Amino acid sequence: MENLKTSADVLFILLGAIMILAMHAGFAFLELGTVRRKNQINALVKILVDFSVSTLAYFFIGYSIAYGVNFFAGAETLAQKSGFELTKFFFLLTFAAAIPAIVSGGIAERARFNPQLVATFMLVGFVYPFFEGIAWNQAYGIQAWLKASFGAEFHDFAGSVVVHAVGGWIGLAAVLLLGARTGRYHKDGRIAGAHPPSSIPFLALGAWILTVGWFGFNVMSAQTLDKVSGLVAMNSLMAMVGGTLAATIAGRNDPGFVHNGPLAGLVAICAGSDLMHPLGALVTGAMAGGLFVWMFTLTQNRWKIDDVLGVWPLHGLCGALGGVAAGIFGTQALGGLGGVSFMSQLIGTCLGVAIAFSGGFIVYGALKKLVGIRLDAEEEFNGADLTIHKISSSAERETLW
Repeated sequence: MENLKTSADVLFILLGAIMILAMHAGFAFLELGTVRRKNQINALVKILVDFSVSTLAYFFIGYSIAYGVNFFAGAETLAQKSGFELTKFFFLLTFAAAIPAIVSGGIAERARFNPQLVATFMLVGFVYPFFEGIAWNQAYGIQAWLKASFGAEFHDFAGSVVVHAVGGWIGLAAVLLLGARTGRYHKDGRIAGAHPPSSIPFLALGAWILTVGWFGFNVMSAQTLDKVSGLVAMNSLMAMVGGTLAATIAGRNDPGFVHNGPLAGLVAICAGSDLMHPLGALVTGAMAGGLFVWMFTLTQNRWKIDDVLGVWPLHGLCGALGGVAAGIFGTQALGGLGGVSFMSQLIGTCLGVAIAFSGGFIVYGALKKLVGIRLDAEEEFNGADLTIHKISSSAERETLW
């Protein structure tokens, strides 16, 4: 029976890893549909190659930093317990690889390719696992201190803060260091070019792939079959719906906002999806959907931050919202299961944001100074597809501009 349970756990977590791996196709198509046609191929290539670099960084460095585990043993040792530890690595890798996939959308259309791969290796190898170890593996005694001080540890069931807020705040640092796309704003700050999405259908396809895969992202975060909970699935559903409807209303039926709405809700529910009442999840998702629309508009139009896919509002801010919301709607007073502390959630969230933003500035700032991280003006005008990959997504070159 023990062998059967172990094998069932391996299958369970493997299916979760596969679902999250499929989400990376969602990242690719969401970016492909949002950027201009002359940058579509670059979006596809970046996500796939970034995932591969992330695998090496996490295998050789990151996983050991986060969990103190390495795989430098014989295959006979690694295959014990039906290879559960290997499958767990695969599962957690798909989370880690989401960091450069998130950042990719913010820096689209003007970032150099090879320096971004170096950044990916550094982020997944060092920055992300540093906070992952704190939040999910009791590293440095911070969780113990929070529990002693406020009665509960920082709780992030599926990564609102560990994955999404960290990715979003790293993305903000990268976007600020890169600067806006050429022709996006006039010198006096007025918007010069709208740069509308090249393909709403591809954008929508990416959003749908991410939405479906998210139920593996959240539900399979239980990691073993005996801990699976239908509450996580229901809360994910309700947050998705809340985010969609709030973004539809706040975004006045704009299809870009409509399809990012469910993603905002799902980002926010990750942390407390195993604790909240479904009504709390609905409210959390709705708050996130409205927050995304409001902050995306504000960053683009008022603050002149050219975050192409809105990764800071979507992942950075909605992820932080989710971390704090778990400490509110996860309480028994509001229908949740309890066992959470608002102060622990607030401190843990702020710590994740601080590590991510400073880590992103260090990595991208060093690369900017040493080798440069941005295409030159002519390369950007021609587009990343022709500049980097020597091919366009369309046979008719005149359609690139």
